[in-house]
Amino acid sequence: MGILVYLVCIAISNPYYKKWPISRMILWILGVLLALSAVVGPIAARAHHDFVFHMIGHLLLGMLAPLLLVLSAPMTLLLRTLSTSHARRLTTILRSKPVQFVTNPLTASVLNIGGLWLLYTTNLYKMMHHYLTLHVLIHIHVFLVGYLFTVSMIYIDPMPHRKSYFYRAIVFVLALTGHGILSKYIYAFPPTGVAQTQAEQGGILMYYGGDAVDLILIIIFCSQWYRACRPKNVVLSS
Repeated sequence: MGILVYLVCIAISNPYYKKWPISRMILWILGVLLALSAVVGPIAARAHHDFVFHMIGHLLLGMLAPLLLVLSAPMTLLLRTLSTSHARRLTTILRSKPVQFVTNPLTASVLNIGGLWLLYTTNLYKMMHHYLTLHVLIHIHVFLVGYLFTVSMIYIDPMPHRKSYFYRAIVFVLALTGHGILSKYIYAFPPTGVAQTQAEQGGILMYYGGDAVDLILIIIFCSQWYRACRPKNVVLSS
């Protein structure tokens, strides 16, 4: 459904604006497919009793898929697809205080990393495998806060409440530290109901797999920072 909506928006807006980049369309499709693979299919099935596959799902649903979706600039596409009046209403919502709060890098980081600490250091991980509603809610949370974290760090779509690169960099480092420490904690102290061997393998996967996705984020973030601070060529008239 998400893929279809994105393609329809492209078809509607392309006659009136510059052709939408195919690369962004591909990123959106890949992001949606990766997110789906974490909740439906063999990975999701194995994740119920294998912590390693659960961690693969976490990396796909909470990190890689959100990154690809953010890079596909869905809000920009939606704004150019909507009528002027509807686009203004959406812009008003984006400028609202609640959106400003949740898209603050610090808030997004606490919701993201803090939620993971809560999941893996309490009985919540064990409970999610016994209650379907809780299982669904946790997966929705992981995806949404992963998207919020990514969109708060790298500005691809319009962001009315922008934070400085320095502020985002500090919060980013703290978030990466929290994620790395949690992966080591899982390695040493398995979540309730998880075997030591699986916890060790899952912790290693979380540590290095998370670093791989974060490295992409860091490259994009630093590239944006460099372009923003690069001296502009000044032409002096004689």
